[in-house]
Order: sequence, then structure tokens, then C-alpha cells
Amino acid sequence: MSPADFPGGASREVPLWNRNFRYFFVARTVALFGDGMIPVALTAGLLGAGRPSSSVGYALASWMAPLAVFVLFGGVLADRFTPRRMMVAADALRLAGASTLAVLFTTGNPPLWAVCALSSVAGVGAALFQPGVASTVPRISTDVQRANAVLRVSEALMTMAGPAFAGLLVGVASAGAVYVANAATFAVSGVCLFLLRLAPAPHDEVRRGGFGAELIDGWREFRARSWLWGVIAIWTVYGFAVLGPVLPLTAVRITEGHGSGTYGVMMAISGAGSVVGGLLALRLRPRRPLAAGALALPAVALNLVVLGLDLPVAVLGAGQLVAGAASAFWLVMWSTTVQTHVPPEALNRLHAYDVAGSLLMVAAGRALAGPVAEAVGTTPLLLAGAVINMLVVAALLLSRPISRLERAG
Repeated sequence: MSPADFPGGASREVPLWNRNFRYFFVARTVALFGDGMIPVALTAGLLGAGRPSSSVGYALASWMAPLAVFVLFGGVLADRFTPRRMMVAADALRLAGASTLAVLFTTGNPPLWAVCALSSVAGVGAALFQPGVASTVPRISTDVQRANAVLRVSEALMTMAGPAFAGLLVGVASAGAVYVANAATFAVSGVCLFLLRLAPAPHDEVRRGGFGAELIDGWREFRARSWLWGVIAIWTVYGFAVLGPVLPLTAVRITEGHGSGTYGVMMAISGAGSVVGGLLALRLRPRRPLAAGALALPAVALNLVVLGLDLPVAVLGAGQLVAGAASAFWLVMWSTTVQTHVPPEALNRLHAYDVAGSLLMVAAGRALAGPVAEAVGTTPLLLAGAVINMLVVAALLLSRPISRLERAG
């Protein structure tokens, strides 16, 4: 990639913090903060009630499965009823679920089926919410890349702050108190999204066909863009073989070798790396964003090698930092490309296909990581992931529709 791909390095100064973006930023920030509390609340509440550790896995799976299954329907509904309405409705649904869990955990020992059922409600809410995020960003900001970069920095910070706050709250109060705070975040998010004042878009009032026809039409739009389905096809392999296994393998490798405290520090460093990647995306304006994002991904392979060889803690930290930065930079490049190259009337559905495929393959890779590591060893699996990572980078760069795609405008 030539220096011309980074014209001037810095972005044009375009006003970003308008009224709508401020409301949306607050909504996303507090909701992500709340999402970060959920694993801590579930773990503390269920284990504190004397339930086995497997119950936590069931509850978390009860959240992820509906998200993966219903997100395609969320995309169609967002196109049909507008994203803002669906996101407000989703926040109301999640507020009800979190409030009920708060009462159950505060007043006693809720049955596991009830916790799983209410976690499923939260998953459905997330499925209805997520597709609308992609199409809202271009409608609230004239600089989509800057908006995505700022949101990515906020996401990284909330990923660290949410679990930390939940752990503190569990220590001084209870799991029920965490769910009270979690419910409050959805209330704030819903109010902020309700206060958005978006100019009507031509596709908002388009006469639409039946639900099934909308899904099929979204699939046609998806197949019509070779760069889009090409990246997602490559990413299904990447999610299954790299992104899915890396979290449990990292947790096992660092915790067994250096203790749970060190693992917590490493996750914080990874979050700091994501902040760095978001800040880089605020400044760099590559002419070919997907190619630039792909060129950052070898840092993830480097981290896998560092983990596989179980190098000293300082080197492990450096690996987490650069991998977090690379992943965040790629995500901003990818999100911006999708939001600026896909027609607004199809964006929610196409984003839903992306989310559904990614979730399913990452979940499958995460589930199989443990048994495969037990069979072949953690080190070979991590090093194999590094090789696959580099093959993915090569595939992205060698595919002309992907690597040659220029930024919109």
C-alpha cells in the first residue's frame, strides 16, 4: 500500500458532536457499560446461590443463542419500522428483563429456568437492537469513520469499566444490585434514543413486501456485493478458527501460567489496545480501507505466537496491546465501509447477516476450543491459529473486490 493511501494522515475537521450524535453516544456508552455487567452478575448470582459453574454457561448461552437466531428478523423489522423505533422497543424489553432479574436475585434464589428465560429475553432485545446501530451512524454524522472510531474507543473503555464496576457492586451489595444498575443503563439508553430527531429518509416510507420476501431481498442484496460476502465468508473461517478459540485459550494459558490476577491485567491491556486502535482510526484515512484494515491483522497473529510460546509476562502484555489495536482498527474500517457502500434501505438486513454469521461461527469455535486443546495441546492450537490468521490476511489482500475497494466519497 502506497503513502497515497493515507492522504495527509489526518481527517478533515467535520463537526461530530451534534445533538443527535451526543444522544446516540450516551445511549451506546451506557448500554455497553450495562452489557459488561451481565457476566459478572450471572456468575456472582448463580454461584453465590450454590449452583454449579455449568449453570453460568447455560445462562450465558441462553443470552447468545436468541441473539444469533433472531438478529436476521431484527434486521427486517428495523427496515420495516425504522431502526430508532426498534432500538427503543429493544431497550424497553431489556429493561423489563433486567428489572425482573434484579427483583428475583434481591428477594431470593431464583430457579435456573427463570434466569435462563429472562436471559433469553435480553438476547432477543439485543437481536432487535443490533441491526439498527449500523444504519443510524450514517444518519447522525457526516463523518462516518470518525463516528465509528469514537464509538469504538467508548466500547473499549466500557468493556473494561462495566465488569470492574459490577465486581465492585457485588462486593459491597449483591448480584441483584448489579441488575438494578443494568436495568438503569437500558432506561437511559432508551430515553436517549427516543430523543433522537432524525430527518426522514426516502426509504423509511417505502412500501415493503412480506416478511419472508424482505429476508430474500436482503439475501439478494448481500450476494450482489462480492466484497461484502467475500469478507464475511473469509470471516466465518476466521471466527471459527481464530476469534472463537482465542478467548478461552488465552484465559487458560495466562491463568494457569501466571494467575487470574495477571489474566485480568492482560484483558485491561487488550482494552487499552482497542482504545489505541480507535484513536488511530480517528487519524488515518486510507484510500482502500479494507486493505488497510487487513494489513493491521498480522498483529493478531503475533499475539497468538506470543501466547503459544508462553513468553514472559511483559511480552504477553505487548501482544495483547497490539492485537487489541489491530482488531479495533479493522472493525472501524469494516463498519465504515459497510455503512457507506450499502444502500440505506438494505443496510439493516445486510448488517444482520454479518452479525448472525459472526456470532454463530465464533460461538462454535469457542465451544470446540477446549476439547481440541485437550486433544492436541494449547500451544499447537494457538500456533495453528497464527498460521490461519496470516492465511486470512492473504485472502483479504489477494481478493481484488476486497483489497481494491476504495472509500466512499
